[in-house]
Amino acid sequence: MRWGKQRRIERERERERERGKWSKGVRERERERERERERGKWSKGVRERERERMKERERNKERRKK
Repeated sequence: MRWGKQRRIERERERERERGKWSKGVRERERERERERERGKWSKGVRERERERMKERERNKERRKK
């Protein structure tokens, strides 16, 4: 893992912590990221996967509303 990437991940975690967002969702997302990193999937394009995750989150919100 490159240092810049590592630092960015740490900064992201810190930001979430400061927002008081250490809810189940955040921890779950952390676990998901760890799993992806272990699979070596960070080469796919992080932004692309983030977009997919956002779409999935929207779908979940819609499901909850119904």
